[in-house]
Amino acid sequence: MSDETTIEVVDGSRAADVLRVIHEAFADRPVLDPPATALQETVDTIREALDAHSGLLVERDGSPVGALLLEPRGRLLGLRRVGVLAAVRGLGVAAQMASRAREIAQELGFTGLELEARVELPGTISFWRNLGYVESERNGNRLTMLRMLPITQDLATPEETRAFGEHLSARLGPGDLVILTGDLGAGKTTLTQGIGAGLGVRGAITSPTFVIARVHPSLLDGPALVHVDAYRLGGAAELDDLDLDTDLDDAVTVVEWGEGLAESLSVDRLELSLRRTSDDERTVTLTPVGPRWRELDLGSVGSRTSG
Repeated sequence: MSDETTIEVVDGSRAADVLRVIHEAFADRPVLDPPATALQETVDTIREALDAHSGLLVERDGSPVGALLLEPRGRLLGLRRVGVLAAVRGLGVAAQMASRAREIAQELGFTGLELEARVELPGTISFWRNLGYVESERNGNRLTMLRMLPITQDLATPEETRAFGEHLSARLGPGDLVILTGDLGAGKTTLTQGIGAGLGVRGAITSPTFVIARVHPSLLDGPALVHVDAYRLGGAAELDDLDLDTDLDDAVTVVEWGEGLAESLSVDRLELSLRRTSDDERTVTLTPVGPRWRELDLGSVGSRTSG
């Protein structure tokens, strides 16, 4: 078998090939109770699904080796019947399909992707987690896993950076976590100032480097703002040990330099990466993580999606 691999968006005309991959891939999995319903699919049901919403078919050396079905689910694009033949597992076929599905979701304006996995298949769950999917729902032995798509916004001035934070604050509530990363001077504190202004909190918001964390109470009977600088923290344990005068479940928490440290605070979070361009403009990439953001429209905060 050669190394030539192709991936194609297909309709019902390729139903037989897609069905063959699905049946062989799912039959090769460990015995499940109840059995995988994928084995009940027929050429007719696959053709109907493909004609309605299309799917992906991967061929290696001219032979079908991977397939999945696409299915719109509101703002999300669902992935169904994801199957890869045993002969090519470990060669990146599933990752290639996941990447192409993500591109399609972005092209069609979906805000994220969703799929189901069985708890009896920890390797499968680990695979999707490594691609950025998180558990959003559990129903018996079935997990629903979710990956939201990033949103990118160009910020020409500090005023636009602050305004972005203020617009974002309208979507934030008690218990929400925002993780900020980026170069020195990229605008992390400026964006936090905008969040604080939108929340209507007390006190000037400055870089908390020397005190590590500050709590800004609300002046509007809303959530407080907890502003943390994790730059000098040695790890997530030190972040957990911060002695704050408020419950994070009741506040909006913004952690600067939090990448790799603050993710353990919540499965639901917004990860914002700020970058300075060569002409001193800023770009922010907002990545929603977790079921909290499944139905909430964040698209109007940014101008476009990115991979």
